[in-house]
Amino acid sequence: MTDMLEQGASRLDDQRHQHMTRSVSYARGASTVAVQATVGRTEFEQADEYGIVHKTESRDYLIRTADLVLDGQATLPKRGDQIRETDGSTTVVYEVLSPGDEPVFRYSDPYRKALRIHTKHIATETNP
Repeated sequence: MTDMLEQGASRLDDQRHQHMTRSVSYARGASTVAVQATVGRTEFEQADEYGIVHKTESRDYLIRTADLVLDGQATLPKRGDQIRETDGSTTVVYEVLSPGDEPVFRYSDPYRKALRIHTKHIATETNP
């Protein structure tokens, strides 16, 4: 018997990938791969040692797990990797990062078909 929930999740992911993505470049050092990503966000709340709650928002990229292949090897996101998003003559650079001890990514679905990667804006470049 097939898992109908997994089939439904795959269908939804196919629709997200087809209709709600843009091309971005994922890089780790000199290794890069072009992937399709859906842009999202996550709000984090963390209390410091004085009990003050700090809120942080990250720009998230949802990428198919199977698409994240660097130098021929399937990989998972690591702190310090970069995602570059180009729009016209501007490229915005985001670093894979999350506040405190939070993980830099999580799986977006129970079947691990998509990754939700947390990032922080680090640069804006103007292309000639």
